[in-house]
Amino acid sequence: MAFSHTSVLLYETVDGLDIRTDGIYVDATLGGGGHAFEVCSRLGSKGRFIGIDQDADAIEAAGRRLEGFGEKVTIIRSNYCDMKPRLHEIGVDRVDGIVLDLGVSSYQLDTAERGFSYRADAPLDMRMDQRQKMTARDIVNGYSEAELYRVIRDYGEDRFAKNIAKHIVTEREKSPIETTGQLNEIISHAIPMKIRKTSGHPSKRTFQAIRIELNHELDVLKNSLDDMIDMLNPGGRICIITFHSLEDRIVKSAFRKNENPCTCPSSFPVCVCGKTSKGRVVTRKPILPTEAEMETNSRSKSAKLRIFERA
Repeated sequence: MAFSHTSVLLYETVDGLDIRTDGIYVDATLGGGGHAFEVCSRLGSKGRFIGIDQDADAIEAAGRRLEGFGEKVTIIRSNYCDMKPRLHEIGVDRVDGIVLDLGVSSYQLDTAERGFSYRADAPLDMRMDQRQKMTARDIVNGYSEAELYRVIRDYGEDRFAKNIAKHIVTEREKSPIETTGQLNEIISHAIPMKIRKTSGHPSKRTFQAIRIELNHELDVLKNSLDDMIDMLNPGGRICIITFHSLEDRIVKSAFRKNENPCTCPSSFPVCVCGKTSKGRVVTRKPILPTEAEMETNSRSKSAKLRIFERA
């Protein structure tokens, strides 16, 4: 299957970078290269683009899409949490802009054998980096009931997390849970019929939770944001697209903290902690997709774009 992914908030994100034609820009979740192509199109002869992704299929697809830009483009297979050392290896310590388009790509969802989707029956996988040994199957069959409950509650925000975890453990005692179809059926039985009829797909939250746990998505995001802001040149911007409230809260909090890091009590007449602002939050409220975009790309409906500019 060809790597296909419709870039969400494409022009809003690239416009938000406020691109300098001679600048250095990083797409740290390269995917199929949609945002990357638009960034490269706006760079001059002295501009440079670096794409990072941990998915081999994405690397291959983006490489083909961006080959017309020649030596202007460097592509690295890595997780964006290692951006700082990976860029240092190629002689780059500071950049003028960073894009993060979080979550799972359309290609990953639509390629059944990757095991991300609850809409197709396939082996339980969900690895964003297929070099990783652990899969979703290991979580579903290996985590204790308490661990499963924590994952589904915290990362899926599912009110039936306890019952879903209980049903998973009960069923795997009979035989291992191997496929997305099996897991779908178990989750469905754990949720009351009247809820299944009036809410979205019953597996959506649990699949999201397992994927986040397996790929350490929230920990990676939380632990990377300060470093990425530190890597920006003065006036450089970081644009982040999130797709659920857990990601968005982390980004919003990190941006606020970097804008106003002072820890002094509000009663103090002057700051004595010595922590100074690293820049400003450009987007007081997140930028959302237009009605037209949501109509043509249903996966954009939950997207939010936030932008921070380095002082």
